[in-house]
Amino acid sequence: MNGLSQADARMLERFARHVGRGINRFDMIRPGDRVLIGVSGGKDSLALSLALVERRRWVPVEYTLCAAQVEWREYPMTDAEKRDIDRFYERLGIPFRRIPAHIAPPTFKKKFSCYTCTRNRKRILFDEAQRVGARTIALGHHMDDIARTTLMNMFFHGELSTMMPVQQFFGGKISIIRPLCELRETEVARLAARLGLPSAPNRCPNAETNRRTLMKEILRQASHVDRHAVSNVYGAPWRINTEYLPRPKNDPDDEREADARLPEAWL
Repeated sequence: MNGLSQADARMLERFARHVGRGINRFDMIRPGDRVLIGVSGGKDSLALSLALVERRRWVPVEYTLCAAQVEWREYPMTDAEKRDIDRFYERLGIPFRRIPAHIAPPTFKKKFSCYTCTRNRKRILFDEAQRVGARTIALGHHMDDIARTTLMNMFFHGELSTMMPVQQFFGGKISIIRPLCELRETEVARLAARLGLPSAPNRCPNAETNRRTLMKEILRQASHVDRHAVSNVYGAPWRINTEYLPRPKNDPDDEREADARLPEAWL
């Protein structure tokens, strides 16, 4: 990004290198990839776009970038916000397309939810990726987003699952990557504020009352007790202690342990 002071340029380089750690750890971007950035208009996707452009300057991996924003007709941005985001991507040299759409298809008859909104946005991005020939979609979810999703799945779905840094769909034909996975939200916000990224406010009517906001507050309070609370939840899926988890039914190890407890006369 041209016109930055030395201090701002150093901050951007550090940020991009931190993003690169997540990309390298999970092998997100390979030579020749065409990456479609899913733009929300918020600070996260704009910071991600900036980092991917910056990183491309000094890594020995050639990849191309394009970007698309799904704009719900029910909650449109202002003309000034659209103009600022258009100029932002023009300065970065990333082809950018805005896709107006209704938040729910006309055939949708069920009760609307945050999950439905997310699924519809993802469906539109899949179509756009196919149109531009991209097999990789990059989203701006950071470590805090992933930790909140982990807790949501436990609290409201009763399962141990999370938002993966790399997630494959359609038998591996397309992948969603989350290059900000190793960064805290505070790091993203600091960069966005320092560089004056033209982020638009979240106009979702449930933005302050949905389940994700509740998880944010729970993790905020937990962080007062242990400052590593968010990173601990984020890293938990890679540190599974099987001794303190039930085994699947009919696990052969269970049968061997049961046999070991039986009297010899019974064997």
